[in-house]
Amino acid sequence: MLKEFEKRLLSSLILIPIAIFFIFQGSVFFIFFLSLIFLATSYEWIKMCNKKNNMKNIGIIFLFFSFYTAFNIREQSGLNFFLFIIIVCIFTDIGGYIFGKTFKGPKLTKISPNKTYAGVIGSFLFSLIAGLIFIKYIGDIGVKSTNQLSILFGILLISFISQIGDLIISYFKRKAKMKDTGKILPGHGGLLDRIDGLIFVVPTVYLLQFIK
Repeated sequence: MLKEFEKRLLSSLILIPIAIFFIFQGSVFFIFFLSLIFLATSYEWIKMCNKKNNMKNIGIIFLFFSFYTAFNIREQSGLNFFLFIIIVCIFTDIGGYIFGKTFKGPKLTKISPNKTYAGVIGSFLFSLIAGLIFIKYIGDIGVKSTNQLSILFGILLISFISQIGDLIISYFKRKAKMKDTGKILPGHGGLLDRIDGLIFVVPTVYLLQFIK
């Protein structure tokens, strides 16, 4: 566990500053960044689907829409709100990893044998803590409602969708008999392994913004 965590930490220390630079810059810089990720994740998806052309096409269209909505949220809803979504997703993953490895316990589903109920609790707990700290110290995220229950529900919803996204990608990896979607990130696997939750959260949040 320690060696794997060290690999994850090292690659994160390299990748996070790069991602932050492009996210903060926005505009053309962010489009360039999203385009690179789109190409890399599309390549991983195509490899995972093998000869299933229909699934290839559906997946690529979905990825394109996901990155399109990511750009729109960043540009229209603001930097703080976009960072808030990313932080909640990141700590959903961290909480699941730490609680899952530490407490172990009953498995959640056969789709992803490493997922446990303890991991689910950790994901919700860490996402709540991180989301509330972000709002307290970073400030306005552009959300109209100041109701605490609405904010708590929003954080839990983002965390839930992120975990569902993780399971969906795990399902396709299991069908393709792959452990990881790629090997580009030491300790993490492929890019899809890292952003599997985020690519489902972003379009969901984008569409929910149209609900009055």
